[in-house]
Amino acid sequence: MALHYIRSMTQPSFSAVINLLRAHALVEQRLSRGLSPIHGLALNEALLLMHLERSPGHRLTRIDLARRLHLNPSTVTRMCLPLEKTGFVTREPDPRDARLAYVVLTETGLRIIGEARATLDRHSEEFFKDRWSEEDLAALDGLLARLTAAEPGDIA
Repeated sequence: MALHYIRSMTQPSFSAVINLLRAHALVEQRLSRGLSPIHGLALNEALLLMHLERSPGHRLTRIDLARRLHLNPSTVTRMCLPLEKTGFVTREPDPRDARLAYVVLTETGLRIIGEARATLDRHSEEFFKDRWSEEDLAALDGLLARLTAAEPGDIA
């Protein structure tokens, strides 16, 4: 009886976390399918470019990008290599600290992320179109914004 009581107390929060993880996987899968063939970008690469697009001077350190993307810095470094080769980003040393370098969005990257953002916007609208009312979406957006309020780098 006591075990059942403990489970029922934690059930809503555990269920919410599991459903968030499932929703994340579903959203990522659908958005990636719409993004990669058109723009040649993985979803995380597009998110990286969006963070750069919204940052002052269109530049951030790899550590700042890692924080905003919830990844480790070495993953961000690996993500940046193909983006550098395609000319979407470049690397810029800090003039005051030789150990520090910035990832900088190029003009090409700015153009591509503008196009990719429009694609993501269309696919996001299609994703919710038959399932949710405008009021439902506003409520979901508000709840998720509250959940992530303390996190850096809002790009919505």
